[in-house]
Amino acid sequence: MNDRPHNADPSEVDKFARLAAHWWDPDGPFMPLHRINPLRVGYIERRAELSSARVLDVGCGGGILSEALANRGASVLGIDLAADSLDAARKHAAAAQLDLEYREIDVESIASEQPASFDIVTCLEVLEHVPEPDRVVAACAQAVRPGGAVFLSTINRNPKSFLLAIVGAEYLLGMLPKGSHEYLKLIRPSALGRACRSAGLTVQELTGMHYNPLLKSFSLGGNVDVNYFLYATKPESA
Repeated sequence: MNDRPHNADPSEVDKFARLAAHWWDPDGPFMPLHRINPLRVGYIERRAELSSARVLDVGCGGGILSEALANRGASVLGIDLAADSLDAARKHAAAAQLDLEYREIDVESIASEQPASFDIVTCLEVLEHVPEPDRVVAACAQAVRPGGAVFLSTINRNPKSFLLAIVGAEYLLGMLPKGSHEYLKLIRPSALGRACRSAGLTVQELTGMHYNPLLKSFSLGGNVDVNYFLYATKPESA
């Protein structure tokens, strides 16, 4: 079992725990996650087979992504360190009659407990909230089986992302609670790519995610200046 301290900022865990009652309110503080979830799931299922896949959803929160993956036939384990968020996830899954497993545990512990056990590992909108994102990437790589897929998403760090993802989304448009993100915790694609390669993963693709404030819609593709996805695989020989 991993005896290193949790790679988590208690203030970040508390922040999401305080909002736990609102996870499944599509017009609440997690509205952007509800709106982008079809894009996230579509991105994953075009690159990896979900039916009957064993999936680890890291930083699952209230289960928005976990439930969508389960609805596509995956066997999902969602993990998080915010107990209140997991309680919301379990209650919603029970009401939806979905067979999902949720655990209050960190990804490094799961990786030590169940190495190379998952066909797919997802870690979306999480890395910018942890003190050492490279440790999370390494644990995701340890948890996925050889030949499996890892999907990461986060926010680039540059003046444009500061203006759009923090000033715009949090303070002007009110799409996210103020203080949701800290600029210095944002992650450049080059740094995330290095972390993946150091962990033994092969980066297959970087894809941008964009918001159109006039149409109030999200789309995938193009540049990775602000929000972006990274798709990586673990070599069969690993």
